[in-house]
Amino acid sequence: MITIGHFLEILFQSPFLVVVMVLILGSIFVNGSTDAANAIAEPVGTRSIGVGEAIVMSVICNFIGLVGMTLISTAVADTMSGMVDFGGDTHAALIALAAATVAIVGWGVGAWIFGIPTSESHALIAGLTGAALAVSGGLEGVNMGEWAKVIYGLVLSTVLGYAAGWAIAKVIPILCRNADRRRANDFFGRMQVLGAAGVALMHGAQDGQKFMSTAMMAIILATGSTNMANVEFPLWIMVLCAGIMAIGTAVGGKKIIKTVGMSMVRLDKYQGFAASISATASLLIATLTGLPVSTTHTKTAAIMGAGAAENVRSVNWAIAKDMVFTWVFTFPGCGLIGYVLARLFLLVF
Repeated sequence: MITIGHFLEILFQSPFLVVVMVLILGSIFVNGSTDAANAIAEPVGTRSIGVGEAIVMSVICNFIGLVGMTLISTAVADTMSGMVDFGGDTHAALIALAAATVAIVGWGVGAWIFGIPTSESHALIAGLTGAALAVSGGLEGVNMGEWAKVIYGLVLSTVLGYAAGWAIAKVIPILCRNADRRRANDFFGRMQVLGAAGVALMHGAQDGQKFMSTAMMAIILATGSTNMANVEFPLWIMVLCAGIMAIGTAVGGKKIIKTVGMSMVRLDKYQGFAASISATASLLIATLTGLPVSTTHTKTAAIMGAGAAENVRSVNWAIAKDMVFTWVFTFPGCGLIGYVLARLFLLVF
């Protein structure tokens, strides 16, 4: 296991690693501003919790989710580390990794400016893939067996998230038809906050592991090795990743919360609970099976499903369309940027 002292020694010996780590931490910061904020959006939209309280809850739950899940299973991190092969030249691999992270940060910042909750997970996967293709010069830079899990996760996050959100939002009014409306509303307000905490936990488990795995990949490459098998993740890197993500949520989270929780669809509290519990269950299944899914994708699909259960017109499909277009173009867009930048960086450095 790489201790923090050993990590600092590696940093002094490899100045380029400093650049790569800053870029990776920048990616995590952007992820906190977009994906982490999206996880807690809808209880703010139904006024079950204030923005400040929601952000504090997100910070705590993301940290617990990352550390707790890593101690239980590193399936998602293992999938990420095995998805691409940068070849045996570790210096070229580090350069390509730097290019990939520049693509991720640029894409995420652009989406944040327009208030669109893009998927940093998909941006990370696409950027790494494009950079690996640039270094290898062909498809041998991509492990298609591991990459296929991205497609499985994409289908799972969209279909299961939407369908479960729709179904639970349909069932709750039937089960509560004789309940006192005010008491039921108060109850689901509290449950919605708990559900959002669950999504924040799973965001830490999913996205936290993806970026933590990328950071460890950079450190391993800087030691002159390309072997990511049986890598142990030290507590200090978990704390570092969770801390940067927390800062990102605190600094930039309000903009995404407004788009998802207030502009895209107006939810009743029971619908918000349906969306959160659906997203949490979908993310847990994906995490334990090693599928690298997008928490933004999953949560937004669940929100749209819960909103459409009462009335399809309650969803602002114009905003939903903008999100879908962003998701669709993330893979080719970030992949191409990662590829071009990797080729450019390899010529310069």
